[in-house]
Amino acid sequence: MPALLPSLAVTDAVDDLLGEEAVTEASLSALRIVLIIVLAVLAHQVVRRLIKRLTRSMRERGVQRLARLRSRGPLGQTGEIDVQRASMRTETIGGVLRSVSGVAIALIAAMLVLGEFGISLGPLLAGAGVAGVALGFGAQKIVQDVLSGLFMLIEDQYGIDDVVDIGEAIGTIEGIGLRTTRLRDIYGTLWHVPNGEIRRVGNMSQEWAQALLDIRVAYGTDADEAAAVMLRAAEELRAEEDWAPLCYDDPSIWGVQDLAEDGVVIRLAVRVAPLTQWQVERELRRRIKAAFDAQGIEIPLPQRTVWMRPDQPVLGPSEPREDSPAADPDRVRDAASAKGTRGDFGDLNLDWGEPERGEL
Repeated sequence: MPALLPSLAVTDAVDDLLGEEAVTEASLSALRIVLIIVLAVLAHQVVRRLIKRLTRSMRERGVQRLARLRSRGPLGQTGEIDVQRASMRTETIGGVLRSVSGVAIALIAAMLVLGEFGISLGPLLAGAGVAGVALGFGAQKIVQDVLSGLFMLIEDQYGIDDVVDIGEAIGTIEGIGLRTTRLRDIYGTLWHVPNGEIRRVGNMSQEWAQALLDIRVAYGTDADEAAAVMLRAAEELRAEEDWAPLCYDDPSIWGVQDLAEDGVVIRLAVRVAPLTQWQVERELRRRIKAAFDAQGIEIPLPQRTVWMRPDQPVLGPSEPREDSPAADPDRVRDAASAKGTRGDFGDLNLDWGEPERGEL
């Protein structure tokens, strides 16, 4: 009891100074502030758990979707599912969502705490609104880039090491951020492309690719025979041990693609593993060339047809007129022998005479 006497004395002094109602109101305000902070912490924890569960379900659904695609025909022969890529994508999305939710909860809690201290929130909200509008106008491009990057990650449009065509450049993805994408093209140039500037994406390395060849043969060649030779060369490539894992399906001849001015175009297609289409196309061209040489099939050269119209010549001298000196041989001979005439180079000491006044 003696130890409680100083505390009771301080309490009585505060009650006498501020009044019992003020002490009670301050205590209730402190309790409300503590309650706001506790609820904010609990809400943050709950939101983090929900975001974690959401990202996990997104990753599982992505893997299951790819597994279903692989079970349909040729995709069942592909390699292992890239779980690491799905994990990186979902972790990036989860990190962004956690940051945004944390900032939002902290702002709401701070506003409620300031209200408990008796600070008017109207001017603060008005000032925040004006600052938000100014920031929106000034940083709208950054906001657009961030939103575009977030949706690209959610939709899994591309990932690290994918070969894509983003309009500005074509190359391999080396880094993905919320604001920019880093891409290195075939010449080694590293492109930093804002995500908001990417209007369309062509991904060449997701699930499977197509090796497509348009081969020309001469018009005198049997198109069916040439197509059979091409198909046989492609089937031999797929049967080999080194090339079989890259081919997901049997090669097929799609038929005559075009009747060009210098030959017949025959199209061959093979479904292959991602990023191997160019390698397979180069090998197929080499083998088809060797097979054509063995069978005597001609790969055509550019051909042109020229029409000659002797009745109306376009170039060359015109026929001499009857009244011209060239029509009379005697006049031509006399003109050539006359001294001082143009074309008489026998005597260069010509006496041209003095020009009359007024003449040039």
